[in-house]
Amino acid sequence: MPVNRIHIDTFLSFNFTLPIIDVRSEGEYAHAHIPGAISLPLFDNEERKIIGTTYKQESKQKAIKIGLAAFGKKMVDMVEKLDHIFKEGEANKTVIVHCWRGGMRSAGVAWLFDLYGYKVYTLVGGYKAFRKWGIQQFDKAYNIQILGGYTGSGKTYVLHELQKRNEVAIDLEGLANHKGSAFGKIGMTDQPSQEMFENLLAIGLWKASELCKTKMEQLIIEESERVKPFIWVEDESQRIGTVNIPTPFFEQMRTTHVCYLDIPFEQRLKHIIEGYGKADKETLINAIIRIQKRLGGLETKNAINSILENNIADAFAILLKYYDKQYLKGLLKRENVDSFLSKIECDTVDANKNAYSILKKLQKQKSDA
Repeated sequence: MPVNRIHIDTFLSFNFTLPIIDVRSEGEYAHAHIPGAISLPLFDNEERKIIGTTYKQESKQKAIKIGLAAFGKKMVDMVEKLDHIFKEGEANKTVIVHCWRGGMRSAGVAWLFDLYGYKVYTLVGGYKAFRKWGIQQFDKAYNIQILGGYTGSGKTYVLHELQKRNEVAIDLEGLANHKGSAFGKIGMTDQPSQEMFENLLAIGLWKASELCKTKMEQLIIEESERVKPFIWVEDESQRIGTVNIPTPFFEQMRTTHVCYLDIPFEQRLKHIIEGYGKADKETLINAIIRIQKRLGGLETKNAINSILENNIADAFAILLKYYDKQYLKGLLKRENVDSFLSKIECDTVDANKNAYSILKKLQKQKSDA
């Protein structure tokens, strides 16, 4: 059974239904990889370093000999690990193998898996080809709908409710593994690298676009007058923790329609306390210190003292007022903001109820147009 070389378009057509085997070193994989790919390194970090140095300083042939010696010892282990990826008795044993540039590493492993009896595809250009494709996704024009609102409005929860209602959405904070503010890391694991965040976002945009196309085709078939499908994205600063939204896509976010959740301060404060109020004092104080230059000396002191005195409500009230000012400042930086801002008045932070209100408002705007 021959090994089939496929380009990125064919790779995407499989829609991530096949196991993707990344044979680069564990260090390369840890830095960034194709989302969903399984790490099965041909060479570990040290072996890769030795082979690379030999290739540069001695010869290609010497480097290949060292690589073959290491590969030979791992063949049995690699096919056994591959077997564990599939359920026992599963008939369709097909995999996609890739390395950095679609070179000798993926070719060698693909040969082994093919010899063992698997159907194997290799990605032409390897991870580098995927990475090039990913970066190109940020330059495309998307039909975006921004979900806005002051801090504590529960926007992420509303986003998830919209998805439950068959809306297309991308959770940027979920991809970044950070909730966006100085407190956004609390209760979260490590953030991805910038490159990995971009990979996740690229796949998210591609999948969202495909869903929108499918929905649009259905509307045409039904001759429906419903709102044209779009991608919901939460209003964010360009920086989310340690990662940045790619500039071309962020610029689109800043020039598109905003559905703004207008929720009373006290309701948002209650929601914030429920989310962060149980964190330990040291964590909360360290988060406050990170924004002390922007918060101001007096407000920083008052917020920290309130934490130390177990007055969580007063501390978060100070912080919420600060974030409200920052958000309003960012909102007003948009050109002609009043012309593309839809305010949704909500009496509480209730994701289900607020998602319904948003869709009802948009449908009314469509019918009035």
